[in-house]
Amino acid sequence: MHHSIEIEHLSFAYPDGHPALRDVTLRIAPCEKAALVGPNGAGKSTLMLHLNGILSGKGVIRVSGMELNPQNLGRVRSQVGLVFQSPDDQLFSPTVFDDVAFGPLYQGCPPDEVRARVDEALAAVHMSEYARRVSHHLSVGEKKRIAIATVLSMKPELLVLDEPTAGLDPRARRSLIRLLDELPLTMLVSTHDMLLVRELFPRTIIMDEGSIVADGPTAELMSNTALLEAHGLEMP
Repeated sequence: MHHSIEIEHLSFAYPDGHPALRDVTLRIAPCEKAALVGPNGAGKSTLMLHLNGILSGKGVIRVSGMELNPQNLGRVRSQVGLVFQSPDDQLFSPTVFDDVAFGPLYQGCPPDEVRARVDEALAAVHMSEYARRVSHHLSVGEKKRIAIATVLSMKPELLVLDEPTAGLDPRARRSLIRLLDELPLTMLVSTHDMLLVRELFPRTIIMDEGSIVADGPTAELMSNTALLEAHGLEMP
């Protein structure tokens, strides 16, 4: 059985020489949901940007059993649904339908399949009635759902989200947590929202200064106050 994500000895430094990832090794099984936590600057976003080749360091990355390399880049990217912290980075078309259709069109799907995929993706995020709306006019919570739909329409195996609950009011946050809970996909989520971690993710990976410093059952790590404090995290 392949893992959804396999990372072996991944290191990366930015052009100024600052090491952002130091010998990171990580495996995530199909349909596993894992939280990635740690202080700002720990390397969480840098790690996520390696999963679909936006950044490229030294080491080996496999997604759905495929090694990430120039030959496989397109296939790997179709498997990794990356959802940025700000939905405005992801939504740029005249209507919600156009935003969600962008990926399947880019993949070369015929018009009937594009429509079917858009319908399915919007239904999955409970936004079917928003197809003709203008993305720009939606609330932050609605935009986040549409941003998730834009990657679901490409039928990824893996959903990678950066700070999904940032900027949401309590009702929109609760609604998004329910949505993430019901999506049947492998999920790696970077977040500072420790309540979200405790509620939704059986496994937590703690990063600090570019390294994985702890990786295990969420309940176990959450009960280790000294560990959390050492890495700038607070008990929820």
